[in-house]
Amino acid sequence: MAAASTARPGRTLAVLGLFVLTMVGWMVISGNTRPQLGLDLRGGTTVTLQPKVAPGETGAITQDSIDQAVSIIQARVNGFGVAEADVASQGRGADAVIVVSVPGVTQSELVDLLGRTARLGFRPVLQETAGTPLPGNPTPSPTKTGKKDKQSSAGSSGGLVPRTEATPTPTPTPTPSAAATPSTADNGGEVTPELQAQFATLDCSVVDQRTIGANFKAEDAIVACSEDGAAKYLLGPVAVDGANIADATAGIPPNELGWAVQLRFDSEGSRLFADTTQELFGQTPPQNQFAIVLDGQVVSAPRVNEPILGGSASITGDFTQQEATDLATVLKFGALPLAFDIGERQTVSPTLGADQLRGGLIAGALGLVLVVVYLLMYYRALALVAVFSLVVAALITYGTVVFLGATSFGFTLTLAGVAGLIVAIGITADSFIVYFERIRDEVRDGRTLRVALEAGWSRAKRTIIAADAISLIAAVILYVLSVGSVRGFAFALGLTTVVDLLVVFTFTKPLITLLAQTAFFNSGSPWSGLSPERLGAKRPNRPADAVAKEA
Repeated sequence: MAAASTARPGRTLAVLGLFVLTMVGWMVISGNTRPQLGLDLRGGTTVTLQPKVAPGETGAITQDSIDQAVSIIQARVNGFGVAEADVASQGRGADAVIVVSVPGVTQSELVDLLGRTARLGFRPVLQETAGTPLPGNPTPSPTKTGKKDKQSSAGSSGGLVPRTEATPTPTPTPTPSAAATPSTADNGGEVTPELQAQFATLDCSVVDQRTIGANFKAEDAIVACSEDGAAKYLLGPVAVDGANIADATAGIPPNELGWAVQLRFDSEGSRLFADTTQELFGQTPPQNQFAIVLDGQVVSAPRVNEPILGGSASITGDFTQQEATDLATVLKFGALPLAFDIGERQTVSPTLGADQLRGGLIAGALGLVLVVVYLLMYYRALALVAVFSLVVAALITYGTVVFLGATSFGFTLTLAGVAGLIVAIGITADSFIVYFERIRDEVRDGRTLRVALEAGWSRAKRTIIAADAISLIAAVILYVLSVGSVRGFAFALGLTTVVDLLVVFTFTKPLITLLAQTAFFNSGSPWSGLSPERLGAKRPNRPADAVAKEA
């Protein structure tokens, strides 16, 4: 890299300039011009959940159950209408806790939502009709056939086949009063006129209505939407509780080509499932279907092809591996034998978050100004190289933070992260100072400026790489071992360390190489910061052409 920047400094600067312009262009075109801010900067609520085995349940808290709990809570928070929430586990197994950070939300209802154990149940389908798909989820084509309609093999594996196309069924026209205020009162499993009206007016694209079925009791009939919103259902009471599922796995059955989900029930579940499948078998669609309902949403609605009496069933269809795995995970862990104790709860107001952000930006700006003033006073014109390098480093760092926040990485900038960026100003300035001092040492030894630049760079780059490597290792270790906001500090520190190396090699060194070719620097002007007389050189550093004439 050093040779390339020495031989073709202009090309190196042009490539870096193109990279920066591309980053800026992406930010403008995509509209992502601001980083994602954490709770301490924009306000919101942080809740720590301590998992425990639910009363009356047996078993241990496993990492699989913790991971699934994170997925379920994430879906709940999103269903609550909250965007940019962060749900993560800290620790492993029985020692793990789940930390939920929801920017911009302070509702107390959120705490109740997080602490509730997931509800999974099998309900018979009474009516099914087309819903309102969510954005990005087109309505499935009614003419789509193929493996979706293929019946599974008979025997102990059962015969459930998923249905993806909505089957319209007649529904009565509701009265405006019934539609205006959906009722979740106990109905004892009966399909009341109020419930029929609610089913007819159910809009699966409205967040508040997508999980309305979660407010009903297990013995009630409910209305529910599919996960993608493309279908809505009127469902009977829970026939088999999700807690009766002993195991669920995804795989390719013998003599089959597609993926399937294998279910196994406990003794009570086997009895209930056998009774219910005997009742559903032979019914006309959609009354021959089961709806697998998790927290008020229909995960899948397979139909019964035969009575299943052995306590095992197979859901077959045109699954991909990921779809089958996801469904098996929901069935296995949807009704978690876990409860949650609400631990630490922290609420930050938007005003306080804005004040903290303002304070962090002021501190960063003040630190940058002090560094620039010191460099100008000590290095004079040479300091302009450091100033421009800091500007380029700031642009790359800011663009990277915005990009990571807008992508699936989901990086959010916290106050600790801002502190890491401020500390990085000094680290980046250190790299410039190491190089400048190496150059000045070579000039003091009487070498010409061009020779001093290369000799100084050969020594300085090893020091810069070693120092940045130590900072990067420390940042990685701190990120891996720490939790919470400290990880934000470590990530910001590591990111800016990498950016520092990039800028020093692709901007600072090539720019100094170009400036050394100008008469202002090459002549040793007192204002250049490289004057041999001011540096106490052993002998005046004369231009190369003068030395040639004397020879």
